[in-house]
Amino acid sequence: MVDFLTTTGISFRLEAIIKDADEKLILVSPYLRINERIRELIEDKNRMKINIIVIYGKNELQPDEHNWLRNLDFVRTGFCKNLHAKCYLNEKEALVTSMNLYEFSQQNNNEMGIYVSKEKDSEVYDEINKEAMRLFRISEELKVTVEKITRQEEDKQKLTSSSESGFCIRCKKAIKQDPLHPYCKDCYTTWNKFGNEEYQEKVCHICGNDTKSSKIKPICYTCYKKYKGKLELPL
Repeated sequence: MVDFLTTTGISFRLEAIIKDADEKLILVSPYLRINERIRELIEDKNRMKINIIVIYGKNELQPDEHNWLRNLDFVRTGFCKNLHAKCYLNEKEALVTSMNLYEFSQQNNNEMGIYVSKEKDSEVYDEINKEAMRLFRISEELKVTVEKITRQEEDKQKLTSSSESGFCIRCKKAIKQDPLHPYCKDCYTTWNKFGNEEYQEKVCHICGNDTKSSKIKPICYTCYKKYKGKLELPL
């Protein structure tokens, strides 16, 4: 027998699933913008060395979200194309719901979901678990091993040590090379009034050449091909 939940119950069960995870935690959500409370719970499970899988499906993973996830040693992150499902489970229970792991959804939307206990409904739980793992297998894993991340960081450090200058994608002012922060201080203040990551700018952050750029795509295609996998990029 499953339990039907509305928004408040979903939020309660989601926190409980994370807190009660002793062996594994799987979080499946197309959109990710995790609130501070959920972050703290995930960080605690990371400290406990619980294996955590986070699967998302939209190209809207914010730089701070990406960096935060990368710094958690026991989190594996996968991008699953065309993902629309949302489910959250540990080794004992599962939650299938309309709610994204997205702060706005948890605070503003009217959501529905079902809660499943493995002890009471083992067959249903097993089907949810199998499908969640299938989604992870077909995902593009963005954090495969600590060793791989270490090599990428070494390559990035070598690259930035030899080429530390970049350009503001709006005014072309020389700034520190960092594709995640491609504006000078003044231009960022202006951009941040609206915060549109796709707003068209006119300069490549890396080479400084005139090109169509934006905060989410701050470099030209030539630089993208050259530095993909070597620099941390928004997309």
